[in-house]
Amino acid sequence: MKVVILAGGFGTRLAEETSSLPKPMVQIGTYPILWHIMKIYASHGFNEFVIALGYKAEIVKNYFLHYDDLSGDLTVDLRAGRVDKVRRHDEDWLVHLVDTGIATMTGGRIKRLENLLGNETFMLTYGDGLCDVDIAALTTFHRARKAVATITAVRPPARFGNVAFDGAGKVVGFAEKHQSDEGWVNGGFMIMEPEIFRHLKSDADVLELDLLERLAAQGGLHAYKHEGFWQCMDTIRDRQYLERLWASPQCPWKRW
Repeated sequence: MKVVILAGGFGTRLAEETSSLPKPMVQIGTYPILWHIMKIYASHGFNEFVIALGYKAEIVKNYFLHYDDLSGDLTVDLRAGRVDKVRRHDEDWLVHLVDTGIATMTGGRIKRLENLLGNETFMLTYGDGLCDVDIAALTTFHRARKAVATITAVRPPARFGNVAFDGAGKVVGFAEKHQSDEGWVNGGFMIMEPEIFRHLKSDADVLELDLLERLAAQGGLHAYKHEGFWQCMDTIRDRQYLERLWASPQCPWKRW
């Protein structure tokens, strides 16, 4: 299956970083979050990617155009004008970089990829979220239910605790809010059948509203519940948290 990654949005909630970069190119450690997402899929054996570009598409294209040189070791012979690649990277990826329009909505970006994806089942995720989901188990779940589309349902990280106080307003303690207290949300890491293209009509279509909600109403959408790690990168605080995890010995999404 090809893996489609939505990487064309403006990333306005992370404006401190995205004024000069598209959000998927914001770095976690020394690699863009897009690279981390691709490594997750590659660790499960999925090596063909379709990157749906929009805002600052040229930066993503330039990254992959020069990936071979920038990811390995080089010996530059200035006198002879020759460059020898001493150590190459390990990625055996096939990457399709498709400009789907700067103002196109998420559903419209997928629609623009119809000819490339053909009549095949494909993976789909957002360009700003990391997860340790078992993609093999997700795929088995999707096929067993003969779903038109399957999302990975996750619990968003809990951000706030609760204040406990008596009837007079006196604070008597604090209670930490647990992730399990939150509801389920779509964490990306989806699987789609080509049937979904019948529901997408134009650049203005939104993935959640014009596809997923319609499929849910028709009984064609399933959710694989993932209780493990998931984190999106919406804010500087999120990025800093992911940076700490990446630097730790037990980075939850690193399976390679």
